[in-house]
Amino acid sequence: MRSYLPPKECCEELPLSEAKTAPLIAILDYGIGNLRSAQKGFERVGAEVHLTSDRGLIAEAEGVVLPGVGHFGACMHELRAAKLDDLACSLIESGVPFLGICIGMQMLFEGSEEAPDVEGLGVLPGQVRLLPEGLPRPQMQWNQLDIRRQGSPLLTGIKDGSWMYFVHSYSVETEPALIVATCEYGVDVTAMVEKGSLWATQFHPEKSGELGRLFTENFFRQVAG
Repeated sequence: MRSYLPPKECCEELPLSEAKTAPLIAILDYGIGNLRSAQKGFERVGAEVHLTSDRGLIAEAEGVVLPGVGHFGACMHELRAAKLDDLACSLIESGVPFLGICIGMQMLFEGSEEAPDVEGLGVLPGQVRLLPEGLPRPQMQWNQLDIRRQGSPLLTGIKDGSWMYFVHSYSVETEPALIVATCEYGVDVTAMVEKGSLWATQFHPEKSGELGRLFTENFFRQVAG
């Protein structure tokens, strides 16, 4: 099992296209986790960002982000209590660019061993499993991406072996065709998945320095079209 500290980061600088009005990105506010950090990450790349539970505003957004930290069951409970679960599913189905982060990634799947009686959103096939015995849990460190599928627009300018920051005790098991990148933590951990205009990461872009900023900028480009 590798354990790393991040090297000096290096990434390509890709200037954003100028626009008179920045596209609106809605970060789903369901009252749990450090949602403000995700908001700050998108503000740094020039997006108009609203941390909101307003269904009308979310429905009008050109891009949507579902962050999450903590317990899978608690996050799903609060998302449903805020009546944002069905809206998230409908926006994904309609093709609105959508990004899930950390527990927000795990919530997109069918369920988790962390809360066996709680259903996930089920928009992607698969289950969330506890990291194996013998591994320090959570994985709380920088780790390198092993890019398994080339061509993801969110990885433009981000090379195989790039460093991202992870904090998690559970990992997604899903269809290999959905997996864009993994990292090695005693086992191969699903680090990023993609399906159409839906992306999700186990790592935290907002905590991943310049490469995380570039990843966030790439998502903003997809939203901006």
